Amino acid sequence: MLNIDTKNLQSKKNLLAFSAGIDSSALFFLLIENNIRFDITIVDYNIREQSKKELAHAKALAKEHKLFCHTIQAPMFDTHFESKARKFRYEFFESLIQTEGYDNLITAHQLNDQLEWLLMRLTKGAGVSELIGLKPVTYRENYTLVRPLLEYSKDELLTYLKENNHPYFIDESNIDVKYERNLFRKQFSDPLMANYKEGIKRSFDYLRKDKKSLEKDFETIFTEKKLKIIKLHTISAKIKAADLALKESGYLLSASQRQEIKKERSLVIGGKWALELKGHMLYIAPYLNNKMPKSFKEMCRLAKIPAKIRPYCFHQNIDVTHIQTVDS
Repeated sequence: MLNIDTKNLQSKKNLLAFSAGIDSSALFFLLIENNIRFDITIVDYNIREQSKKELAHAKALAKEHKLFCHTIQAPMFDTHFESKARKFRYEFFESLIQTEGYDNLITAHQLNDQLEWLLMRLTKGAGVSELIGLKPVTYRENYTLVRPLLEYSKDELLTYLKENNHPYFIDESNIDVKYERNLFRKQFSDPLMANYKEGIKRSFDYLRKDKKSLEKDFETIFTEKKLKIIKLHTISAKIKAADLALKESGYLLSASQRQEIKKERSLVIGGKWALELKGHMLYIAPYLNNKMPKSFKEMCRLAKIPAKIRPYCFHQNIDVTHIQTVDS
């Protein structure tokens, strides 16, 4: 039997992102074995004949175990399928979290996924913090993202399913190398995992410890809604702090954007995020351009809130007097 850490799931309202594949099926039955209460959600992308069987299977499993099954059919994506599909499903998940009051979103990312992420980021240029993209627990604005399977390989999950006669499906689209992740999986991560699994596990443990050590260079001292104020103990930590803060909000920086952050003290990233550095304080908030009354601008000036951050504070009714003590 595989052991999973359930301390973040106990006595919580949990939602499992389910696909009926090996990973999410293994996690489904492990949660059942550990007496964790949860519901499931499944997205039908309508690009494979098998998807209808997977959908029916998910509904049957939910009925058998007295769970609720949330379903949705995605629109057709003509281009950039991977990125658009991911955006669609996470928007669906987050809408369910908001309307149904879920505390946790549980995903079935495993050791192979971690290696694929590392290799893909490695080819684009990344530091330690960026290479370790998947964490067991990630705190988002309105929920917690929990990944209980990160220490197990896909082969270990498959063995668990077979030994316990649990049903699962094989998604044939996962072997289509026209998708970048599948190409990395076939040519690099699967062969490495087949031959060096235990060493790879140890390496991820070491990298996580290194990441914790590196993150001592900054600390988040204020957060409200999507506004973050981060104190940098060294200015060189600016890129690292910005990258992690934006990643928690679902935004991944490109290599060119990291260079832009390194050079500039005040900027807008991708037309979506405002970043301002005042002294050793890094302010991050969604970028807005709405009008503000003079009285609010004056409050922001007294509270030392940078100009690009003010519209979001006004739009979200954030009491800026609460952050007047922030030393910029």
